[in-house]
Amino acid sequence: MLDALTLNQNFYEHSHLYPAAKRFAQGIVVLAALSHGLGSGLILLLYQPSLAQLGLGILINAVSVVLGYYLWTYAIWKLDTYIAPPVPPYRELLIPVGFAYTPQVLNLLTVIPLFGRPITLVLAGWTLLGAIAAVRAGLNIGLAKATLLAGVGFTLVQVVLGLVQLGVQNWVI
Repeated sequence: MLDALTLNQNFYEHSHLYPAAKRFAQGIVVLAALSHGLGSGLILLLYQPSLAQLGLGILINAVSVVLGYYLWTYAIWKLDTYIAPPVPPYRELLIPVGFAYTPQVLNLLTVIPLFGRPITLVLAGWTLLGAIAAVRAGLNIGLAKATLLAGVGFTLVQVVLGLVQLGVQNWVI
């Protein structure tokens, strides 16, 4: 995880070669989802939801992170297939992008009053930088192209996650 947090390009280039890499990358995404779900749940408590609403709100927010991971990776892969085929298999990109989600494990910290929004922005930026490093290594492309691919997918995922959070909060109110 430290290599992913420090944006170690060598780590991202070789991450798919480690036998347990897929499991670790998926574990990081699940931890990020739990962190996001629990943080969202703490915020939902302000609206005094029923226990069912709270549980469903946490579940929806957590699942949205996992789905966002697959959507982001797919968007990156699909865009690259249009720009410069041939492209490595989609599954090979899941591992480095999964490791790029490492900063999102700290998402629970976003509930800290007054610091929540700045922490959210820092974690999002850090994740984007990790994804750029992951895409650059996973697709063996230049920095500009990796930034474009990761940035387009990042924007898409941020919009979808924001809409999901807004929908859950409006549903609970």
